[in-house]
Amino acid sequence: MQYALPHAPLTSSRSPWWSRLFARVSRTGQAPARPRRPRAVPGPYDTVRHDEPPPNLTELYLARRLDMVRLALFLVDDLPTAEDVVQDAFAAVCRGYGTSLRGLQDPGAYLRTAVVNAARSVLRRRRTSRAYTPPHQGAGAPVDERLLLAEEHRQVLDAMRRLTQRQREVLVLRYWSELTEAQIADTLGLSRGTVKSTASRALDVLEKRLGEAAR
Repeated sequence: MQYALPHAPLTSSRSPWWSRLFARVSRTGQAPARPRRPRAVPGPYDTVRHDEPPPNLTELYLARRLDMVRLALFLVDDLPTAEDVVQDAFAAVCRGYGTSLRGLQDPGAYLRTAVVNAARSVLRRRRTSRAYTPPHQGAGAPVDERLLLAEEHRQVLDAMRRLTQRQREVLVLRYWSELTEAQIADTLGLSRGTVKSTASRALDVLEKRLGEAAR
């Protein structure tokens, strides 16, 4: 069954997350400062208060679709596929909890995990359908085109495409979704120690690659 969900435009005034990541990775060759534990910034319906009725599927979709499409975009590298990933994630939520979402204690976290899992499925299909997958070259700059034109932003995004899947997921969830180590661990099914070490290695790789690009 296809679930008809309302459309929310891909616009936002939110500042680019990769500017925070770029600040962590010096182009001068100096080691980046290890990130402090980020402050969790819960979005609408990340949690449900006990004294309020739970959101329904349409309310959750309108509140979170934009962030979820952006999250998926940074994981799969192309906007049409990212939109499909989010649509599949919302459909999975609906299959599990219905349109009322009754019994779902943390809609935002559940949806975020569904998006990450759907993105992983897409990447697995890409790997199995082709023996070699060249770096994806999109038709144009996605979402915030005016923000992607800055050279340093392009360098960070290009370098991130060369990270492992786990490294990329951890950095996107940390700097885009602004999750804590514990939240990232819950989303990816990892230990907090693995999240911390993965982020550290990923930042080291980015530092090296951005340093090479600056020479």
